Amino acid sequence: MKKAASPGTIALHGKPAQFAAECWFDDVCILDMDYFVKTLSGIKAKGVRPDLIGSIIAHYASKWLPELSGDSAGTQKDMTLTKGSPESVTASWMKKRFFVETLVGILPPEKDSVACNFLLRLLRTANVVGVEPDYRAELEKRAAWQLDQASLVDLMIPSFSYTCGTLLDVELVTRLVKRFLSLDEAVRSGAALVKVAKLVDCYLAEAAVDSNLTLPEFIALAGALPGNARATDDGLYRAIDTYLKAHPAVLKHERKSMCKLIDSRKLSPEASLHAAQNERLPVRAVIQVLFSEQTKLNQHIEWSGSFSGLRSPNPTIGLERFPVRCLSKREATTGQHMEIKRLREDVLRLQRECNIMQGQIERLQHAEKKKGFFFFSWRKLIGLNPNSLKTSNNGGSSLGDQRINEEGSEEEGFGRQTPMGMMKKKLMVRGTGTPYRWRNSTS
Repeated sequence: MKKAASPGTIALHGKPAQFAAECWFDDVCILDMDYFVKTLSGIKAKGVRPDLIGSIIAHYASKWLPELSGDSAGTQKDMTLTKGSPESVTASWMKKRFFVETLVGILPPEKDSVACNFLLRLLRTANVVGVEPDYRAELEKRAAWQLDQASLVDLMIPSFSYTCGTLLDVELVTRLVKRFLSLDEAVRSGAALVKVAKLVDCYLAEAAVDSNLTLPEFIALAGALPGNARATDDGLYRAIDTYLKAHPAVLKHERKSMCKLIDSRKLSPEASLHAAQNERLPVRAVIQVLFSEQTKLNQHIEWSGSFSGLRSPNPTIGLERFPVRCLSKREATTGQHMEIKRLREDVLRLQRECNIMQGQIERLQHAEKKKGFFFFSWRKLIGLNPNSLKTSNNGGSSLGDQRINEEGSEEEGFGRQTPMGMMKKKLMVRGTGTPYRWRNSTS
Protein backbone atom coordinates (compact mmCIF):
# COMPACT_ATOMS: atom_id res chain seq x y z
CA MET A 1 0.00 0.00 0.00
CA LYS A 2 1.20 3.47 -0.78
CA LYS A 3 2.04 5.82 1.98
CA ALA A 4 -0.82 8.20 2.59
CA ALA A 5 0.11 11.80 1.87
CA SER A 6 -1.53 14.68 3.67
CA PRO A 7 -3.84 16.84 1.58
CA GLY A 8 -1.76 19.98 2.04
CA THR A 9 1.61 18.58 0.96
CA ILE A 10 3.30 18.56 -2.43
CA ALA A 11 4.09 15.16 -3.92
CA LEU A 12 7.37 14.22 -5.54
CA HIS A 13 8.36 15.14 -9.12
CA GLY A 14 6.52 18.49 -8.81
CA LYS A 15 2.98 17.05 -8.72
CA PRO A 16 0.33 19.33 -7.17
CA ALA A 17 -1.31 18.74 -3.81
CA GLN A 18 -4.67 17.88 -5.45
CA PHE A 19 -3.08 14.88 -7.20
CA ALA A 20 -1.57 13.79 -3.88
CA ALA A 21 -4.99 14.02 -2.23
CA GLU A 22 -6.52 11.90 -5.02
CA CYS A 23 -3.83 9.25 -4.51
CA TRP A 24 -4.63 9.26 -0.82
CA PHE A 25 -8.31 8.74 -1.64
CA ASP A 26 -7.40 5.79 -3.86
CA ASP A 27 -5.36 4.26 -1.05
CA VAL A 28 -8.32 4.51 1.30
CA CYS A 29 -10.68 3.01 -1.29
CA ILE A 30 -8.67 -0.23 -1.35
CA LEU A 31 -9.95 -1.07 2.12
CA ASP A 32 -13.16 -2.98 2.64
CA MET A 33 -16.11 -1.45 4.45
CA ASP A 34 -15.13 -2.35 8.00
CA TYR A 35 -11.56 -1.09 7.67
CA PHE A 36 -12.83 1.99 5.82
CA VAL A 37 -15.14 2.91 8.69
CA LYS A 38 -12.31 2.50 11.21
CA THR A 39 -9.92 4.55 9.06
CA LEU A 40 -12.52 7.29 8.62
CA SER A 41 -13.09 7.44 12.37
CA GLY A 42 -9.38 8.01 12.85
CA ILE A 43 -9.39 10.75 10.21
CA LYS A 44 -12.29 12.47 11.97
CA ALA A 45 -10.41 12.32 15.26
CA LYS A 46 -7.53 14.22 13.62
CA GLY A 47 -9.84 17.19 13.05
CA VAL A 48 -10.12 17.00 9.25
CA ARG A 49 -12.63 19.33 7.65
CA PRO A 50 -16.17 17.90 7.12
CA ASP A 51 -16.19 18.72 3.40
CA LEU A 52 -12.98 16.69 2.94
CA ILE A 53 -14.52 13.75 4.78
CA GLY A 54 -17.58 14.00 2.53
CA SER A 55 -15.32 13.93 -0.53
CA ILE A 56 -13.62 10.77 0.78
CA ILE A 57 -16.99 9.08 1.29
CA ALA A 58 -18.24 10.07 -2.18
CA HIS A 59 -15.00 8.86 -3.81
CA TYR A 60 -15.08 5.58 -1.90
CA ALA A 61 -18.77 4.99 -2.77
CA SER A 62 -18.19 5.62 -6.49
CA LYS A 63 -15.44 2.96 -6.48
CA TRP A 64 -17.60 0.28 -4.92
CA LEU A 65 -20.93 1.34 -6.44
CA PRO A 66 -20.40 2.49 -10.06
CA GLU A 67 -23.98 3.88 -10.31
CA LEU A 68 -23.11 6.50 -7.70
CA SER A 69 -20.52 8.04 -10.02
CA GLY A 70 -23.26 9.75 -12.02
CA ASP A 71 -22.20 8.65 -15.52
CA SER A 72 -23.92 6.15 -17.78
CA ALA A 73 -20.73 4.09 -18.20
CA GLY A 74 -20.66 3.28 -14.51
CA THR A 75 -24.31 2.26 -14.55
CA GLN A 76 -23.78 -0.08 -17.54
CA LYS A 77 -20.74 -1.55 -15.80
CA ASP A 78 -22.77 -2.27 -12.69
CA MET A 79 -25.54 -3.89 -14.73
CA THR A 80 -22.97 -6.12 -16.42
CA LEU A 81 -21.51 -7.19 -13.08
CA THR A 82 -24.90 -8.06 -11.60
CA LYS A 83 -25.84 -10.43 -14.43
CA GLY A 84 -25.77 -14.09 -13.45
CA SER A 85 -27.77 -16.49 -11.35
CA PRO A 86 -30.65 -15.32 -9.11
CA GLU A 87 -28.56 -16.10 -6.05
CA SER A 88 -25.77 -13.76 -7.18
CA VAL A 89 -28.25 -10.98 -7.86
CA THR A 90 -29.78 -11.40 -4.41
CA ALA A 91 -26.38 -11.43 -2.77
CA SER A 92 -25.37 -8.31 -4.69
CA TRP A 93 -28.49 -6.49 -3.57
CA MET A 94 -27.91 -7.47 0.05
CA LYS A 95 -24.35 -6.14 -0.15
CA LYS A 96 -25.56 -2.88 -1.68
CA ARG A 97 -28.17 -2.45 1.02
CA PHE A 98 -25.57 -2.95 3.76
CA PHE A 99 -23.19 -0.62 1.93
CA VAL A 100 -25.75 2.20 1.58
CA GLU A 101 -26.94 1.95 5.17
CA THR A 102 -23.31 2.07 6.37
CA LEU A 103 -22.58 5.15 4.26
CA VAL A 104 -25.63 6.95 5.59
CA GLY A 105 -24.51 6.22 9.14
CA ILE A 106 -21.03 7.76 8.67
CA LEU A 107 -22.05 10.92 6.80
CA PRO A 108 -20.86 14.13 8.51
CA PRO A 109 -23.71 16.01 10.21
CA GLU A 110 -22.75 19.34 8.64
CA LYS A 111 -25.04 20.65 5.91
CA ASP A 112 -22.63 21.27 3.01
CA SER A 113 -20.26 18.41 3.75
CA VAL A 114 -21.73 16.19 0.98
CA ALA A 115 -22.96 17.32 -2.43
CA CYS A 116 -26.70 17.19 -3.08
CA ASN A 117 -26.26 15.25 -6.34
CA PHE A 118 -24.41 12.49 -4.50
CA LEU A 119 -27.17 12.35 -1.88
CA LEU A 120 -29.84 12.03 -4.58
CA ARG A 121 -27.94 9.24 -6.32
CA LEU A 122 -27.50 7.49 -2.99
CA LEU A 123 -31.23 7.91 -2.35
CA ARG A 124 -32.00 6.40 -5.72
CA THR A 125 -29.86 3.35 -4.93
CA ALA A 126 -31.48 3.13 -1.50
CA ASN A 127 -34.92 2.94 -3.12
CA VAL A 128 -33.72 0.26 -5.51
CA VAL A 129 -32.28 -2.06 -2.88
CA GLY A 130 -34.98 -1.25 -0.32
CA VAL A 131 -33.08 0.10 2.68
CA GLU A 132 -34.76 0.69 6.03
CA PRO A 133 -37.19 3.64 6.24
CA ASP A 134 -35.06 5.45 8.83
CA TYR A 135 -32.04 5.59 6.51
CA ARG A 136 -34.24 6.70 3.62
CA ALA A 137 -35.78 9.46 5.74
CA GLU A 138 -32.31 10.65 6.74
CA LEU A 139 -31.23 10.85 3.10
CA GLU A 140 -34.41 12.77 2.18
CA LYS A 141 -33.78 15.26 4.96
CA ARG A 142 -30.16 15.79 3.93
CA ALA A 143 -31.13 16.19 0.26
CA ALA A 144 -33.92 18.66 1.12
CA TRP A 145 -31.39 20.92 2.88
CA GLN A 146 -29.55 21.45 -0.39
CA LEU A 147 -32.36 21.02 -2.90
CA ASP A 148 -31.45 24.31 -4.59
CA GLN A 149 -28.10 22.72 -5.60
CA ALA A 150 -29.67 19.67 -7.26
CA SER A 151 -29.82 18.99 -10.98
CA LEU A 152 -32.75 17.74 -13.02
CA VAL A 153 -30.95 14.55 -14.08
CA ASP A 154 -30.33 13.45 -10.51
CA LEU A 155 -33.88 14.36 -9.50
CA MET A 156 -35.35 11.97 -12.09
CA ILE A 157 -35.57 9.08 -9.64
CA PRO A 158 -37.61 6.10 -10.91
CA SER A 159 -40.44 4.74 -8.84
CA PHE A 160 -39.78 1.34 -7.33
CA SER A 161 -42.95 1.17 -5.26
CA TYR A 162 -45.85 -1.10 -6.11
CA THR A 163 -48.35 1.50 -4.87
CA CYS A 164 -47.13 4.16 -7.32
CA GLY A 165 -48.13 3.77 -10.97
CA THR A 166 -45.92 6.48 -12.42
CA LEU A 167 -42.49 5.94 -13.91
CA LEU A 168 -40.96 8.72 -11.82
CA ASP A 169 -41.25 8.96 -8.06
CA VAL A 170 -43.32 12.17 -7.98
CA GLU A 171 -44.30 11.61 -4.36
CA LEU A 172 -40.63 11.63 -3.36
CA VAL A 173 -40.00 14.97 -5.08
CA THR A 174 -43.11 16.41 -3.44
CA ARG A 175 -41.81 15.37 -0.03
CA LEU A 176 -38.42 16.92 -0.76
CA VAL A 177 -40.00 20.24 -1.79
CA LYS A 178 -42.21 20.35 1.31
CA ARG A 179 -39.23 19.57 3.54
CA PHE A 180 -37.28 22.37 1.87
CA LEU A 181 -40.13 24.83 2.46
CA SER A 182 -40.33 23.83 6.13
CA LEU A 183 -36.72 24.95 6.73
CA ASP A 184 -35.75 28.24 8.32
CA GLU A 185 -36.05 31.46 6.36
CA ALA A 186 -32.27 31.86 6.36
CA VAL A 187 -31.78 28.45 4.75
CA ARG A 188 -34.36 28.91 2.01
CA SER A 189 -33.44 32.40 0.92
CA GLY A 190 -34.97 34.14 -2.08
CA ALA A 191 -32.39 32.93 -4.60
CA ALA A 192 -32.59 29.34 -3.34
CA LEU A 193 -36.39 29.40 -3.54
CA VAL A 194 -36.29 30.65 -7.14
CA LYS A 195 -33.87 27.86 -8.10
CA VAL A 196 -36.11 25.23 -6.54
CA ALA A 197 -39.13 26.65 -8.37
CA LYS A 198 -37.33 26.41 -11.73
CA LEU A 199 -36.24 22.86 -10.91
CA VAL A 200 -39.79 21.84 -10.00
CA ASP A 201 -41.24 23.34 -13.21
CA CYS A 202 -38.71 21.46 -15.33
CA TYR A 203 -39.42 18.26 -13.43
CA LEU A 204 -43.17 18.70 -13.93
CA ALA A 205 -42.69 19.18 -17.68
CA GLU A 206 -40.84 15.86 -17.80
CA ALA A 207 -43.23 13.98 -15.54
CA ALA A 208 -46.34 15.33 -17.31
CA VAL A 209 -45.68 13.07 -20.30
CA ASP A 210 -46.47 10.02 -18.15
CA SER A 211 -50.07 8.99 -18.81
CA ASN A 212 -50.32 7.47 -15.31
CA LEU A 213 -49.61 10.77 -13.56
CA THR A 214 -52.85 11.79 -11.86
CA LEU A 215 -54.14 15.33 -11.61
CA PRO A 216 -53.95 15.49 -7.77
CA GLU A 217 -50.29 14.48 -7.88
CA PHE A 218 -49.53 17.16 -10.47
CA ILE A 219 -51.41 19.88 -8.55
CA ALA A 220 -49.85 18.81 -5.22
CA LEU A 221 -46.32 19.31 -6.56
CA ALA A 222 -47.07 22.44 -8.60
CA GLY A 223 -49.01 24.08 -5.77
CA ALA A 224 -46.51 23.21 -3.05
CA LEU A 225 -44.47 26.32 -3.84
CA PRO A 226 -45.69 29.76 -2.69
CA GLY A 227 -46.72 32.43 -5.17
CA ASN A 228 -43.55 34.50 -4.75
CA ALA A 229 -41.27 31.57 -5.60
CA ARG A 230 -41.64 31.94 -9.37
CA ALA A 231 -40.29 35.04 -11.06
CA THR A 232 -42.14 34.01 -14.23
CA ASP A 233 -44.79 31.34 -14.80
CA ASP A 234 -43.55 30.29 -18.23
CA GLY A 235 -42.15 27.00 -16.92
CA LEU A 236 -45.36 26.19 -15.07
CA TYR A 237 -47.43 27.02 -18.15
CA ARG A 238 -45.24 24.73 -20.26
CA ALA A 239 -45.73 21.90 -17.75
CA ILE A 240 -49.51 22.39 -17.68
CA ASP A 241 -49.73 22.51 -21.47
CA THR A 242 -47.66 19.32 -21.71
CA TYR A 243 -49.96 17.59 -19.23
CA LEU A 244 -53.09 18.65 -21.12
CA LYS A 245 -51.55 17.47 -24.36
CA ALA A 246 -50.67 14.06 -22.86
CA HIS A 247 -54.03 13.73 -21.09
CA PRO A 248 -56.74 14.78 -23.57
CA ALA A 249 -59.49 13.26 -21.39
CA VAL A 250 -59.11 15.88 -18.65
CA LEU A 251 -62.49 17.38 -17.80
CA LYS A 252 -63.38 21.05 -18.08
CA HIS A 253 -63.47 21.77 -14.34
CA GLU A 254 -60.13 19.99 -13.95
CA ARG A 255 -58.60 22.23 -16.61
CA LYS A 256 -59.89 25.25 -14.71
CA SER A 257 -58.34 24.03 -11.46
CA MET A 258 -54.99 23.59 -13.23
CA CYS A 259 -55.09 27.01 -14.85
CA LYS A 260 -55.73 28.63 -11.47
CA LEU A 261 -52.11 27.82 -10.63
CA ILE A 262 -50.92 30.22 -13.36
CA ASP A 263 -50.62 33.93 -12.72
CA SER A 264 -51.29 35.48 -16.12
CA ARG A 265 -49.46 38.66 -15.08
CA LYS A 266 -46.19 36.68 -14.81
CA LEU A 267 -46.28 35.28 -18.34
CA SER A 268 -43.84 36.57 -20.93
CA PRO A 269 -45.18 38.00 -24.22
CA GLU A 270 -44.24 34.79 -26.03
CA ALA A 271 -46.03 32.59 -23.49
CA SER A 272 -49.05 34.90 -23.50
CA LEU A 273 -49.26 34.73 -27.30
CA HIS A 274 -49.11 30.93 -27.17
CA ALA A 275 -51.75 30.80 -24.42
CA ALA A 276 -54.10 33.10 -26.33
CA GLN A 277 -54.07 30.65 -29.26
CA ASN A 278 -54.09 27.47 -27.14
CA GLU A 279 -57.30 25.53 -27.68
CA ARG A 280 -56.59 23.22 -24.75
CA LEU A 281 -57.02 26.01 -22.22
CA PRO A 282 -60.49 26.99 -20.95
CA VAL A 283 -62.01 30.20 -22.25
CA ARG A 284 -61.78 31.94 -18.90
CA ALA A 285 -58.01 31.39 -18.74
CA VAL A 286 -57.56 32.77 -22.27
CA ILE A 287 -59.60 35.87 -21.39
CA GLN A 288 -57.47 36.48 -18.31
CA VAL A 289 -54.30 36.26 -20.38
CA LEU A 290 -55.66 38.71 -22.95
CA PHE A 291 -56.81 41.10 -20.24
CA SER A 292 -53.39 40.99 -18.54
CA GLU A 293 -51.62 41.74 -21.80
CA GLN A 294 -53.99 44.63 -22.53
CA THR A 295 -53.34 46.05 -19.08
CA LYS A 296 -49.58 45.78 -19.54
CA LEU A 297 -49.82 47.49 -22.93
CA ASN A 298 -51.93 50.35 -21.57
CA GLN A 299 -49.55 50.90 -18.67
CA HIS A 300 -46.57 50.87 -20.99
CA ILE A 301 -48.18 53.41 -23.33
CA GLU A 302 -49.28 55.59 -20.43
CA TRP A 303 -45.90 55.72 -18.79
CA SER A 304 -44.11 56.11 -22.08
CA GLY A 305 -46.25 59.16 -22.77
CA SER A 306 -45.66 60.58 -19.28
CA PHE A 307 -41.88 60.29 -19.55
CA SER A 308 -41.63 61.47 -23.15
CA GLY A 309 -43.82 64.57 -22.67
CA LEU A 310 -46.83 63.40 -24.69
CA ARG A 311 -49.17 64.48 -21.87
CA SER A 312 -48.36 68.16 -22.22
CA PRO A 313 -51.03 70.47 -23.77
CA ASN A 314 -48.79 71.05 -26.75
CA PRO A 315 -47.32 67.68 -27.79
CA THR A 316 -44.73 69.28 -30.07
CA ILE A 317 -43.07 71.07 -27.16
CA GLY A 318 -42.52 67.86 -25.26
CA LEU A 319 -41.29 66.10 -28.37
CA GLU A 320 -38.81 68.90 -29.13
CA ARG A 321 -37.33 68.92 -25.63
CA PHE A 322 -37.44 65.22 -24.84
CA PRO A 323 -37.00 62.74 -27.68
CA VAL A 324 -39.22 59.67 -27.67
CA ARG A 325 -37.53 56.62 -26.18
CA CYS A 326 -38.52 53.21 -24.92
CA LEU A 327 -38.69 52.77 -21.19
CA SER A 328 -36.64 50.15 -19.44
CA LYS A 329 -38.31 47.59 -17.20
CA ARG A 330 -36.90 49.28 -14.11
CA GLU A 331 -38.28 52.69 -15.07
CA ALA A 332 -41.68 51.25 -15.93
CA THR A 333 -41.84 49.33 -12.65
CA THR A 334 -40.79 52.39 -10.65
CA GLY A 335 -43.42 54.52 -12.36
CA GLN A 336 -46.12 51.94 -11.70
CA HIS A 337 -45.20 51.77 -8.02
CA MET A 338 -45.31 55.58 -7.74
CA GLU A 339 -48.70 55.74 -9.42
CA ILE A 340 -50.12 53.01 -7.20
CA LYS A 341 -48.78 54.77 -4.11
CA ARG A 342 -50.32 58.09 -5.20
CA LEU A 343 -53.69 56.46 -5.84
CA ARG A 344 -53.65 54.81 -2.44
CA GLU A 345 -52.92 58.15 -0.76
CA ASP A 346 -55.78 59.80 -2.65
CA VAL A 347 -58.18 57.04 -1.67
CA LEU A 348 -57.18 57.31 1.99
CA ARG A 349 -57.54 61.10 1.92
CA LEU A 350 -61.00 60.92 0.35
CA GLN A 351 -62.04 58.28 2.84
CA ARG A 352 -60.99 60.50 5.77
CA GLU A 353 -62.89 63.47 4.34
CA CYS A 354 -65.99 61.35 3.82
CA ASN A 355 -65.80 60.13 7.42
CA ILE A 356 -65.49 63.70 8.72
CA MET A 357 -68.46 64.90 6.61
CA GLN A 358 -70.55 61.93 7.69
CA GLY A 359 -69.84 62.70 11.36
CA GLN A 360 -70.82 66.37 10.92
CA ILE A 361 -74.08 65.40 9.19
CA GLU A 362 -74.95 62.96 11.98
CA ARG A 363 -74.27 65.60 14.68
CA LEU A 364 -76.46 68.18 12.90
CA GLN A 365 -79.29 65.69 12.48
CA HIS A 366 -79.07 64.73 16.14
CA ALA A 367 -79.14 68.40 17.27
CA GLU A 368 -82.14 69.23 15.05
CA LYS A 369 -84.04 66.19 16.24
CA LYS A 370 -83.37 67.03 19.89
CA LYS A 371 -84.39 70.69 19.48
CA GLY A 372 -87.59 69.86 17.58
CA PHE A 373 -88.54 67.24 20.14
CA PHE A 374 -88.41 69.62 23.14
CA PHE A 375 -90.05 72.51 21.26
CA PHE A 376 -93.06 70.60 19.97
CA SER A 377 -93.40 68.61 23.19
CA TRP A 378 -93.67 71.86 25.23
CA ARG A 379 -96.24 73.39 22.87
CA LYS A 380 -98.28 70.24 22.83
CA LEU A 381 -98.28 70.12 26.64
CA ILE A 382 -99.24 73.81 27.17
CA GLY A 383 -101.25 74.44 23.98
CA LEU A 384 -100.28 78.09 24.10
CA ASN A 385 -97.46 80.44 23.33
CA PRO A 386 -94.89 80.36 26.14
CA ASN A 387 -94.70 84.22 26.02
CA SER A 388 -98.45 84.61 26.54
CA LEU A 389 -98.62 82.86 29.92
CA LYS A 390 -99.73 84.91 32.90
CA THR A 391 -98.99 83.68 36.34
CA SER A 392 -101.90 83.65 38.78
CA ASN A 393 -101.74 84.50 42.47
CA ASN A 394 -101.51 80.93 43.57
CA GLY A 395 -98.56 80.25 41.30
CA GLY A 396 -100.61 78.68 38.49
CA SER A 397 -101.44 80.04 35.02
CA SER A 398 -104.85 81.70 34.50
CA LEU A 399 -106.16 80.49 31.16
CA GLY A 400 -109.17 82.80 31.28
CA ASP A 401 -107.12 85.99 31.75
CA GLN A 402 -104.42 85.27 29.19
CA ARG A 403 -103.48 88.06 26.83
CA ILE A 404 -101.82 88.23 23.52
CA ASN A 405 -98.75 90.41 23.44
CA GLU A 406 -98.99 92.13 20.09
CA GLU A 407 -95.58 93.66 20.11
CA GLY A 408 -93.98 90.39 21.26
CA SER A 409 -95.34 87.09 20.18
CA GLU A 410 -97.49 87.90 17.19
CA GLU A 411 -95.18 90.37 15.52
CA GLU A 412 -92.12 88.28 16.17
CA GLY A 413 -93.79 85.17 14.86
CA PHE A 414 -93.68 83.09 18.03
CA GLY A 415 -96.51 80.87 19.17
CA ARG A 416 -99.44 79.52 17.24
CA GLN A 417 -102.65 81.22 15.97
CA THR A 418 -105.46 80.96 18.58
CA PRO A 419 -109.07 82.13 18.09
CA MET A 420 -108.48 85.03 20.49
CA GLY A 421 -105.45 86.12 18.56
CA MET A 422 -107.26 86.01 15.25
CA MET A 423 -110.18 88.08 16.62
CA LYS A 424 -107.79 90.60 18.09
CA LYS A 425 -106.13 91.07 14.76
CA LYS A 426 -109.45 91.72 13.05
CA LEU A 427 -110.51 94.33 15.60
CA MET A 428 -107.19 96.12 15.35
CA VAL A 429 -107.56 96.28 11.59
CA ARG A 430 -111.07 97.81 11.87
CA GLY A 431 -109.76 100.51 14.17
CA THR A 432 -111.66 99.68 17.34
CA GLY A 433 -108.62 100.53 19.34
CA THR A 434 -108.80 98.22 22.30
CA PRO A 435 -109.10 94.50 21.92
CA TYR A 436 -112.48 92.97 22.51
CA ARG A 437 -112.97 91.05 25.75
CA TRP A 438 -115.00 87.92 25.97
CA ARG A 439 -117.70 88.24 28.64
CA ASN A 440 -119.27 85.46 30.55
CA SER A 441 -122.74 84.74 29.34
CA THR A 442 -125.55 85.23 31.86
CA SER A 443 -127.81 82.86 30.13
